[in-house]
Amino acid sequence: MTDAKAGGSGAGTDKPGFDRGLLPPMLLGSVLNPINSTIIAVALVPIGRALGAPASQTAWLVSALYLATSLGQPVVGRLIDVFGPRRLFLLSTGLVGVAGVVGALAPGLGVLIGARVLLGFGTCAGYPAAMALVRSEAERTGRDSPGGVLTALAVANQTIAVVGPLLGGLLIAVGGWRATFALNVPLALAAVLLGMLRLPKAEPEAGREAGPDAEPMAHPTGGCTRRGSLAARLDLPGMGLFAAMLVSLLLFLMNLHLRDWYLLALSAAAGAAFAVRELRAATPFIDLRVLGGNTPLLATYGRALVAYVVAYSFLYGFTQWTEEGFGLTPVHAGLAQIPMFLLAIGVSVVSGRSTSVRGKLLLGAIGQIAACLVILTLGGDSPLWMLLLVALIFGVPQGLNNLALQNSVYFQADPERTASSAGLLRTFAYIGSMVASSATAASFGHHADTGGLHRLAWVMLGAGVLYLLLTLFDRTLGRAAGTGTRASA
Repeated sequence: MTDAKAGGSGAGTDKPGFDRGLLPPMLLGSVLNPINSTIIAVALVPIGRALGAPASQTAWLVSALYLATSLGQPVVGRLIDVFGPRRLFLLSTGLVGVAGVVGALAPGLGVLIGARVLLGFGTCAGYPAAMALVRSEAERTGRDSPGGVLTALAVANQTIAVVGPLLGGLLIAVGGWRATFALNVPLALAAVLLGMLRLPKAEPEAGREAGPDAEPMAHPTGGCTRRGSLAARLDLPGMGLFAAMLVSLLLFLMNLHLRDWYLLALSAAAGAAFAVRELRAATPFIDLRVLGGNTPLLATYGRALVAYVVAYSFLYGFTQWTEEGFGLTPVHAGLAQIPMFLLAIGVSVVSGRSTSVRGKLLLGAIGQIAACLVILTLGGDSPLWMLLLVALIFGVPQGLNNLALQNSVYFQADPERTASSAGLLRTFAYIGSMVASSATAASFGHHADTGGLHRLAWVMLGAGVLYLLLTLFDRTLGRAAGTGTRASA
């Protein structure tokens, strides 16, 4: 984006502000995924009852979205790095509307799972596009610490993530579980309209990474740029091998069993081939040399994985238990998470004023561990206030972890690969969610009882302790995110 248009600033203004007109599509696009990730939490039990499917089968409604999104986020992020956010944003959010129609009319569980796959791919562009726009605005304005905008993104995402179950409960009470899918139609229409009106039409120079020997081409904004073949710039073989590696790994994680060892072997083989390809490619899909030399960013990805094991185990497992094991209705199950919603918002807003990352991560880790310990004391006859206490405690890591991880990636990633790096953060988060989904299904089986909740809590506690250790022993945090400088590759 080359035009200085923030707050009415002209091109000659020394310190133009962030273009606030970009915020509505950025925020709406980025929350399409978390709203679909969380709204399903209170719909799993009604869907299972309506379609005669046990919890072990309805868990695929969770896994299907994350399988598609974990694959699609870095791929779409890379496309945004090359072609700019507008086209990818419009195509993806349009697909969300199609998925909403398919899900609302689905005759059975199979079609419903297919709709969740479409939702996964459709929601891939929102977050990487938002991060790419933040980066381009930072470069245009000369302000490399857009803390307010990053905080707004984090607050919007974690707000929707917590409001989702309550919204889902209300929709189910009014229109049944199909209403949770139909909601995507007006949201997609609004996102497409805002994207067409607000997102800049000028795209970045798509051929800037093609190398000095590439052929020149006319650029849509004027001037000339260089490009090689489309396949060379996008590294389609690398994307294919990445997809094979990730899909086989996630299929294995969905249903952990020794009989599926071949999936793990396939993932390892595809991973080895992917590494060879990326190290030899002129313009790799994921530059492993750069990524391998960026220790702070790798540590952030590792923390994201284990943090989301805890977060999504709570979101899906605890919510299912409050309905089946404790006897709450879907609406009341959503209301039980209101304390987490309120505290998480406040924590994000207050902590967003500070550029410190290490303190946020440590406090978030302690909050996760404390909440897991309380869950281990719950039973079917526990007082309601204990459920509210658990939700309240989880509000602390909910408000801190997302913001700290997002800020870390923004400052640690290669600026030329901001969108794909942001997408890769979501990939690691969704791998964590897949582990959480598998752990939830294995812990509960056919019924979400208290014994299953306690088994799940031990898994969550182990992940929470690992998250704490990864933070305590990471010496790069003191000089990584939040300082206004990025780790060099």
